[in-house]
Formats: sequence, C-alpha cells, structure tokens
Amino acid sequence: MDNVKQNNIQLILDTCLLAGKIMTESGSEVYRVEDTMNRIAENAGQKESVSYVTATGLFMGFRSSNFTQLENVTERSINLEKVALVNTLSRQFANQEITLEELNQKLANINSEVPTYSITLQIIAAGIVSCTLMYIFGGSWDDFFATFFIGMAGFCVSYFTNAWLSIKFLDDFLASFTIGLLAYLAVRFHLAGNIDNIIIGAVMPLVPGVAITNSFRDILAGHLLSGTARATEAIFVAGSIGIGIAIIFKLFM
Repeated sequence: MDNVKQNNIQLILDTCLLAGKIMTESGSEVYRVEDTMNRIAENAGQKESVSYVTATGLFMGFRSSNFTQLENVTERSINLEKVALVNTLSRQFANQEITLEELNQKLANINSEVPTYSITLQIIAAGIVSCTLMYIFGGSWDDFFATFFIGMAGFCVSYFTNAWLSIKFLDDFLASFTIGLLAYLAVRFHLAGNIDNIIIGAVMPLVPGVAITNSFRDILAGHLLSGTARATEAIFVAGSIGIGIAIIFKLFM
C-alpha cells in the first residue's frame, strides 16, 4: 500500500512539474503556471500543495508528505498554443473527463501533437509584419517592398543562427546587423527612400514584446525574481538588436 501511495504521489508531482515546465518554456506568466500546478495537484487529491516557479526552475511539494521535486527550465520561447492546450487538459482533468495517467501522457506528447508552422510560412509572416508595421509607424509605400524582403532576411538570419550556433543573443545581433546593412544598401541604390522606416519595421519580428509584457505582469503579481529575470533577458535582447543597428550607423552613416 505504501508503494502504491508513493507511486501515486510521484505521478502527481511528475504531472504537475511537466505541465509547469511546458507553460514556462512556452512564455506563460509565473502566477498562471503556479495556479495550474496547484489545481492539478488539488484535483488529484493533494489539497495542500506548495509550488514555487522561477524563470529557470520549478519546485513542487506537498505538506502532507516529504516529497519535493525540482525541474529545470532550460529553454524559453513564445508558444501560446501550448499554454492554452495545457490549460484545456487541466480543465478536462478537473471535470474528470480524463484520468491522471491520461493527463500525464497527453502532456508528454504535447510537443509532437501541437502543430508548428513551417519555416517558410514563418519567414513570410515576418516580412508581412515588418512592412505593415513600418507603414503603421508612419512609413511610406516607397519603402513597403524593401521592408518586406529585409524583414524576411533578418528573420532568416536570426532563425538559422539560433539553430546552428545556439548562442544566446548572437542571433538577434546578427539579424539586426543584417537588417541595418540591407536597409543602408537599399537606400544607397535607390531601392527605398528612408532607412529609419525600413529598420523600424524590419526589427519588429525580433523585438521581445511578449517577454517584456510578461515580466511586468509577474512583477505586479509579486513574483519579483521571475519578473526581474525575464525583464533582464528582454533588455539583453533589445540591447543586442540596438548594438547591431548602431554598428551599421557608425560604419556607414
């Protein structure tokens, strides 16, 4: 009986930490992660659960036992579809539509089941975002197509640099440097009119807007450590983008 109880507690811990890790790696706020983990534990029969979530690790334990477990968070991205799916599975478990074992299995398969957009579609979307935001921010139609292609080029550099080298912040630096260089060449050869408008639009797919927003939401919710960590990461990303553009201005302007 003790072994059965121990295995059940271990399954609850594994399920809660797996759900929390997926949400944290997918860009969810800390308070939402903790709430989901505690709700899963409560619906599984552990009403006095304790969870502590940071940007780099998750802790989970139960006051009724000596079990406490840690899970590292090594990757961080933005995938709100995964966050929504974890919340949906949590609600299904709360409504007793699925068992704890099924919940754990569905969470384990979430990376393969959640559809991801092809890299081609992502590149095209980056170009569309770049040229439309350039126009919204006061640009002109003369720079529209140049911004579209330069935005796609910058996103390509960021994506493949991250895939091949996996060096944090280097992808944003090289992408912004490429954007600045192509924008300068486009204006230099009279393919566009305003280098500032092109750069402003083309860097938009690289700007860590969700990370900045979530960091403030975490800080306002009282999670100062996680909020500060995410804000620091967002500042470094913004700094990498700014340095890449600044080097182009220093060299050619």
